[in-house]
Amino acid sequence: MAILTYRDALNEALAEEMERDPSVFLMGEEVAVYQGAYKVSKGLLDRFGEDRVVDTPITELGFAGLGVGAAMTGTRPVIEFMTFNFALLAIDQIVNSAAKMLYMSGGQIPIPMVFRGPGGAALQLGAQHSQAFESWYANIPGLKVVMPATPADAKGLLKSSIRDNNPVIFIEGEMLYNMKGEVPEGEHLVPLGVADIKRPGNDVTLVSHSKTVAVALKAAEQLSADGIDAEVIDLRTIRPLDIDALTASVKKTNRCVVVEEGWNFCGVGAQVVDDLQRTAFDYLDAPILRVTGADVPMPYNKQLEKASKPSPDRIIDAVKRVSYQD
Repeated sequence: MAILTYRDALNEALAEEMERDPSVFLMGEEVAVYQGAYKVSKGLLDRFGEDRVVDTPITELGFAGLGVGAAMTGTRPVIEFMTFNFALLAIDQIVNSAAKMLYMSGGQIPIPMVFRGPGGAALQLGAQHSQAFESWYANIPGLKVVMPATPADAKGLLKSSIRDNNPVIFIEGEMLYNMKGEVPEGEHLVPLGVADIKRPGNDVTLVSHSKTVAVALKAAEQLSADGIDAEVIDLRTIRPLDIDALTASVKKTNRCVVVEEGWNFCGVGAQVVDDLQRTAFDYLDAPILRVTGADVPMPYNKQLEKASKPSPDRIIDAVKRVSYQD
């Protein structure tokens, strides 16, 4: 297998799909000449030309709408937002056009497009640039929401998202672009809607996604020293949610902690808990606990920012609370 960064895995996925299908094109701010704010589109302008790698003005609503219109005519746009914080400006086109067109046309007009870019907190970017919006998009019928945690999943999920005939919200972890990992060579697809067991275990299920997968894995390693064998599940796709995989894990471990970077109220974890209390209630030996971001705008102060995010220590505390309730 090749060792690639998360960034380069995404770049390979884009290049391979653009080579495979001439209807695929990339559009967004600084994606062409500057090669992307995070260099995900490096080399694509030289390879595919300005008709398929398109720089836009700073007008998220405008180029999101252009993408929807292009998708209606049979192309497969990939719309890059410099950050999903800026995608708020395009939410009317995402929610009222992309998500609803297939339904409102009686199934006649599919919208095969991907909205992608970094999301969540990085380091000291402040309250307006550090938000996790996946639960917002997952609330909308007609949208799929994908959040890869590793380079291999980043490549495989992006390729599958581009080929999907529905609009896909593809949120990349802003702190993951330099992460290195093994990526299968050749054609590599990861199906949407399928979770992955990143670490098998028998004592407690840790449900995570995106950046929190690494945090959960670190907590699991520390828990093993205390004799607690944690299973770490990476959701990979927020909608559709792979409740079958979660249910199977909880039936084995009998305990569950859900970890997410987003806010507690109406978060992704709330949906996971709701599903599991119906599919695995009789197997639970303790209430499901959640470890989330603090219910505040993200602080700029470095120590307050750190305290606002999920950490291995907070996960370990939650695991120990569910582990001693027989």
